[in-house]
Amino acid sequence: MQYGVRELVYIGIFGAIWGAVEASLGSVLHALNVPFSGLVLAGGGIAIALTGRVLVPRRGAVALIGLVTAFVKMLSVGSLILNPMIGIVMESLLAEAVVTLAPSARLTFLAAGAAATGWTLAHPFVVGGFLGGQGFVSVLTATIRAGARFVGADPSAALLVLGLLVVLHLGVGAVCGVIGWDAGHAVRNRLRFPAGETP
Repeated sequence: MQYGVRELVYIGIFGAIWGAVEASLGSVLHALNVPFSGLVLAGGGIAIALTGRVLVPRRGAVALIGLVTAFVKMLSVGSLILNPMIGIVMESLLAEAVVTLAPSARLTFLAAGAAATGWTLAHPFVVGGFLGGQGFVSVLTATIRAGARFVGADPSAALLVLGLLVVLHLGVGAVCGVIGWDAGHAVRNRLRFPAGETP
């Protein structure tokens, strides 16, 4: 898929914006030890990427925005940090898969957002549990404890806590996907692109 110069500029801009959010807001959230800060960053990031997808309605656009974001994240810390970079790339790839396989519509973007933020719940199990050698049970226990504190439930109600976390992650992503769709079309209309024209 070949991209025009203007489309590549948009991809660079939205990737840089997502990267700036990761570098700035991410540092604040982690410094304050905000629970599930990855969900906040993923939701905001995928809303930005999907806004860009409206302006660049081509296959691979969301994935490229994610790659630019990961590169900006690397530059912001001055080193290769695999954990957040894997998260960013996976979020963008999952969203890309949804918008590629389904017709472009608000419901599609809703599902794309949910798929992206759903990864943030699976991320610790894949990166920490398997790749990092922490073990599945260890990560699961930590997730349930953190989730129980967050939702105000007893850790012994593990299934309830996990269910609430799944609903929370998918729900936040769905909302952010719709925000991306609406924001993208608002920007598109503001720039006054004719209907059917690639921005």
